[in-house]
Amino acid sequence: MQISYKLQDKFDLAIFIPSVLLIILGLVAIFSATYNQPFASGNFQKQLFSAVVSLIILFIIYFLPSNSLKGIALPAYLLSIFFLVLVLAMGRSVYGAKSWLNIGPLGFQPSEFAKIGVIFLMSRWLTDKKEDINNIKDIGIALVIGFLPVVLILLEPDLGTAIVFVIITISILFWGGISLFAIFVVLSPGIVVFASLFGTVSFIVSLIFVFACLIFFKRDMFNSVTIFIMNLASGFFFDYIYKILKPHQQKRLETFLNPNADPLGAGYNALQAKVAIGSGGIFGKGYLQGNQTQLRFIPEQWTDFIYCVIGEEFGFIGSVFVIALFLILFLRLLKLASIAKDKYHALIIIGALSMFFAHFAINIGMNVGVTPVIGLPLPFLSYGGSSLMTNMILIGIVLNIYRNRKMHT
Repeated sequence: MQISYKLQDKFDLAIFIPSVLLIILGLVAIFSATYNQPFASGNFQKQLFSAVVSLIILFIIYFLPSNSLKGIALPAYLLSIFFLVLVLAMGRSVYGAKSWLNIGPLGFQPSEFAKIGVIFLMSRWLTDKKEDINNIKDIGIALVIGFLPVVLILLEPDLGTAIVFVIITISILFWGGISLFAIFVVLSPGIVVFASLFGTVSFIVSLIFVFACLIFFKRDMFNSVTIFIMNLASGFFFDYIYKILKPHQQKRLETFLNPNADPLGAGYNALQAKVAIGSGGIFGKGYLQGNQTQLRFIPEQWTDFIYCVIGEEFGFIGSVFVIALFLILFLRLLKLASIAKDKYHALIIIGALSMFFAHFAINIGMNVGVTPVIGLPLPFLSYGGSSLMTNMILIGIVLNIYRNRKMHT
């Protein structure tokens, strides 16, 4: 009992155990998804190798001195921007996006590791600002840090990953002490853009909502008019963003609005995923027994649609178990951020939490048909070495913060 207490005092099992269990479930699901896929038979071995390497990296980060986390913020960010520019110049296209960079025999996604750079530098900037951060200059600099990678990633183009960066940026700003009005200013253009997806009426309703909020906040006329014009422009700017997306990405957005419009094309994966999850029932069809999975109804199911493998073969029980593990992880991260005495560390934890949650919510939504299919992996479970290593690096950083938490009390 005493050994267990000492271990928990230095090593947060409520973070580590759910993460490892999710990786194991991911490996089990990837093996099933590739079982009858000859051309993907090596993916399980690759993911297993990535899992082992990721665990080794996690423990290396765990034992780093606590003060080492602050010193790497700017270098990590600048390196991230360098690789994001480099991938645009000489990257490899996958699924229509130039998002992969090959260095010798190794290939990786710079956008995955750039999430760490953004989390670190935004956290450092907001921590170093001792005075009130609710001024245009400080918020503007924070937004530039967060949105510069968004611009570069949209040029690939990779809409899904860009959305994750926006969520990370807003989450860190909110936890960093930004006012409710400033959050409204940052979020409102996104709300207007989302509403414009559903047509002119929704676009007009969203603008009325923005107008009502401006009246509620009672700001001066110049600021209110500027913010309203910014929101109005964002709706029209969406047309430009839509046009620079690849045709298959445009189709994905159209399919989100009406999955049945192209059931054999862009809407195929989303519809088949719902069939797979629904057919699993309470207890599932059994491991390696899922019709949708084993008969290859869903192309490359081991990536974005790994959750429907679990839903079909392990049923409602398996699906809920996965969600429960994520909820344990999310709640523990939120608790650690709430009790952290060091603001920089608290913001890093919130950045990690927002990244995990964004991927989780959008990916599960894709699988059940409530969010667009925009190509985001499910953390820890989906096939992909870059994604898994990024996730485990962040878990290692959180565990390091937990180990050294008493130094900042």
